[in-house]
Amino acid sequence: MRSRFDAQLAQLNREMIEMGALCEEIISMAADALAKWDDQLKEKITPVAYAIDQKERDIESLCLKMLLQQQPVAKDLRVISAALKMITDMERIGDQAEDILEIIPYLNGHTVAVHNQIREMANATIRMVTESVDAYVKQDTSLAQAVISHDDIVDGYFIQMKKALIEWISRKPEEGEYALDLLMISKYFERIGDHATNIAEWVIFSITGTHKNESV
Repeated sequence: MRSRFDAQLAQLNREMIEMGALCEEIISMAADALAKWDDQLKEKITPVAYAIDQKERDIESLCLKMLLQQQPVAKDLRVISAALKMITDMERIGDQAEDILEIIPYLNGHTVAVHNQIREMANATIRMVTESVDAYVKQDTSLAQAVISHDDIVDGYFIQMKKALIEWISRKPEEGEYALDLLMISKYFERIGDHATNIAEWVIFSITGTHKNESV
């Protein structure tokens, strides 16, 4: 019985890695689109977004099967419970990357210095998502804690972006709408960082049994 459960845990890890990779892919698409918009990109986005949603359903089904068939206790139960929480955050990461990609076509080919800052912010969030899933698979609290700490860097990028865009609007009020679009994009990246932080916090819960939210 235990060998079957271990095989299911291994499958769960694989599925989580694959869902994390899909999230990385769609965030990377958003970051690349800032530098160069491709009219065919929307056709490429749709199957990735669909795959993320499908993967969420598959993992949820596997976790429920493990809970019903194996009746896990203690640490195994925490691992499954954390996975169910994490996939919700990963699905939202996919949604927010889609939201970014919906805004980009309306930027009308503008290229300004803040684009580079947003791309750096995007790269930082990709790293957070990657490492949060790695922390789950490796059951590594140190890596999870590093992801949580890295959120301050992403938040710092967002603060810089707000200041830069406010200054820009004051100098070029006619560019206000464009600046607001960029602010919204940076806000979505900041939220993606928050979701990666949530994932890392659930990793720590899966290992230690404690979560920063005491009501858990």
